[in-house]
Amino acid sequence: MSPFNLETCARPNILALEPYRCARDDYKDDGTNVLLDANENAYGPSLGPSAIAATSSSGSGPEIDLLGLHRYPDPHQRDLKQLVCNLRNTHHHTEKKITPDNMFVGVGSDEAIDALLRCFCVPAQDRILVCPPTYGMYSVSAQVNDVGLVKVPLLPAPSFELDVEKVNQTLSSEKNIKLIYLCSPGNPTGSLIAKGDIRKVLEHPTWNGIVVVDEAYIDFSPEGASLAEWVAEWPNLVVMQTLSKAFGMAGIRLGVAFASAPIAHLLNNLKAPYNISSPTSALASYVFSDEGQSTMRANRGKIVAQRERLLRELPKIKGVGRLRGGTESNFLLFEMLNAEAKPDNVTALKVYETLAENKGVVVRFRGKEHGCLGCLRITVGTEEEVTRFLKALEKTLAEVNGHTIEVSKDEDKKETEASSVIA
Repeated sequence: MSPFNLETCARPNILALEPYRCARDDYKDDGTNVLLDANENAYGPSLGPSAIAATSSSGSGPEIDLLGLHRYPDPHQRDLKQLVCNLRNTHHHTEKKITPDNMFVGVGSDEAIDALLRCFCVPAQDRILVCPPTYGMYSVSAQVNDVGLVKVPLLPAPSFELDVEKVNQTLSSEKNIKLIYLCSPGNPTGSLIAKGDIRKVLEHPTWNGIVVVDEAYIDFSPEGASLAEWVAEWPNLVVMQTLSKAFGMAGIRLGVAFASAPIAHLLNNLKAPYNISSPTSALASYVFSDEGQSTMRANRGKIVAQRERLLRELPKIKGVGRLRGGTESNFLLFEMLNAEAKPDNVTALKVYETLAENKGVVVRFRGKEHGCLGCLRITVGTEEEVTRFLKALEKTLAEVNGHTIEVSKDEDKKETEASSVIA
């Protein structure tokens, strides 16, 4: 086991923090109380009949109490947290169960990233460790909080595995590293970090810090890949997830963090008192229902099918290079090749810009990330979107590299007709 000690790892002011409390923390509303404690507007939200009719749910979808928007939302969200726990208690990694006491919910994963920094890192003194190429918000949040950054790159593509030996050496030799952020599946790599490698970091014999595993894309990975329930075994493990990806709920901005109960308690103490809105909570609760999960699985199946299609079709396009990284997410990282058939950032950037500006297809240029020379990150879209992307990419690479592509007479006729219509 690790030498983790929460009392010496967390900031003293956070350990001593008395969270904001409202009267409803002491007296739970059963729906019959006269609520005169929170200075709310007792006459209700400023929504007229037409607005309420336009936004009211119908059928079997989620019910959102628009007339209750004048009341502050539940500050604790225990019912929602229990639904998430029900999903993640798979017993793939432990016989123990996680409960709402092991959870923090926030405005996307970004709130959890920032909350962990504020909880454990003293500004201008402590540091975090990241493993590029990785999600950029770790370093952005560190800079916002005046927290230093230590980088230990992942092992070279295509594996992008964690360099466990170098990570542990760095944790032994560098002072004041409080957090390590690991993205699994990685962004932009799409590769899972091996559970055994994470365990080796957790078992570091002297380091007193937190291992944060960001599982934003975990539902596109094989069943049982999530380590969320593993926080019941490790006092210094935090696992973050989001509803933005597999659940398709990016617009409601809901992220969750699983942690030991003491860490979850600290995170909940320092959050804003009503950080999750009532509509967000209602919609999130719906997607964790049986019907919501069924829809998620059906859509995930369609995405996986298109992911497999991209893996088959992209290598056939002249100018597309190697797949870099893994296939455990809803995106793929591929090289763009220049006229000499070499990965090249100038070419990749030109392809990226041409696709967006001339073809109406937006992907992500990742060539400046460590180990990603000449790479574009391509999100897996619908069947129609993938079809349009593949055609646009083939033509764009031909334009950029100056080679010709074969176009069937039928395709040529379609394009001519489309052009005449546009004209």
